[in-house]
Amino acid sequence: MGAEGGHNEESTMKKISYTWWRDGKHYLGFLNDYPDYHTQATTKQELVENLLDLLKDIKLKQVPYIRKVEELEVA
Repeated sequence: MGAEGGHNEESTMKKISYTWWRDGKHYLGFLNDYPDYHTQATTKQELVENLLDLLKDIKLKQVPYIRKVEELEVA
């Protein structure tokens, strides 16, 4: 490990949960934080790439009417 400030690229990575399933020849899925926006692909790797593209579009506000799932803490 170098003495270049100790920046660890892994520490900047964020994990995002997604749900996926197969329907015949297709892989379908959605980001768990955005369940209204599904995508599909012919391989799981392509599905992951599509989900990453979707997330990028959401963050750039190119997807209208975003509904976000959150949790409430109740007694």
